[in-house]
Amino acid sequence: MNTLTDRAALIRNRRRANRTGQPALFLHEAARDEIKHRLELVNKTFSDIAVVSGFPEFWQNTFTEALCVSDDATLELAPQAHDLVIHTMCLHWADDPVGQMIQVRRALQADGLFLAVMFGGETLHELRAALAQAESDLFGGLSPRVAPMAEIRDLGALLQRAGFALPVADSLPTKVSYTSPHHLMRDLQAMGENNALASRLRHGTQKRLFDRACDIYRDRFGDDQNRITATFDLIFLTGWAPDASQPQPLRPGSASSRLADALGATETPLKD
Repeated sequence: MNTLTDRAALIRNRRRANRTGQPALFLHEAARDEIKHRLELVNKTFSDIAVVSGFPEFWQNTFTEALCVSDDATLELAPQAHDLVIHTMCLHWADDPVGQMIQVRRALQADGLFLAVMFGGETLHELRAALAQAESDLFGGLSPRVAPMAEIRDLGALLQRAGFALPVADSLPTKVSYTSPHHLMRDLQAMGENNALASRLRHGTQKRLFDRACDIYRDRFGDDQNRITATFDLIFLTGWAPDASQPQPLRPGSASSRLADALGATETPLKD
């Protein structure tokens, strides 16, 4: 398995964000509010909750009775011990996301709920494009600087591979306005989301690269107020541990009525 994340660098980045005293967790706050809203829509009470997070203090304040564990490769979750597991804002750094999901499914009781939120889709596509163009212009090549983001369709398929019933994947696109690309990059550092890729360059980056990238960013993604926009796609994944009480798909060919009749349409037979 290819290694995506330098785990030591990721932990270091998170610690630096916490040491500032003012970590930029506004996207965690948006994810928290959305998760709380979704749980309110579920007609079920949860009593054995676990949260997987890289920022456990923030999430512990939200789910005070929950067990909070780190997003290590091996999750510290006992088998069939929880009726709700929330995986928060860290699955995009996992080397083996489907392995994380399988571990969560094993930790869930029958008919237990898995709810995850992560970055994906078009997240930071503007910064990725600006850095790539700047590095290509100056040095004639590219190096890993922004973590790859999974597509929502692929993430939905991973839920099925992990054995979850009733899988759903959807997104909450968020646009954030910044004074400059430098302010965006400082915010990423305060989020603990700066470069922790295992394949990243290990020497300092020349200032002219960032200057060039900032110029490209403003030209391509700036607005009339001389500000720039950054995209963050929050991807939400929902799945249930299988249980006999859940709705089951019908066996192919077992339908008792025709779709054409239900739609009031004329059925046209296909040629052999």
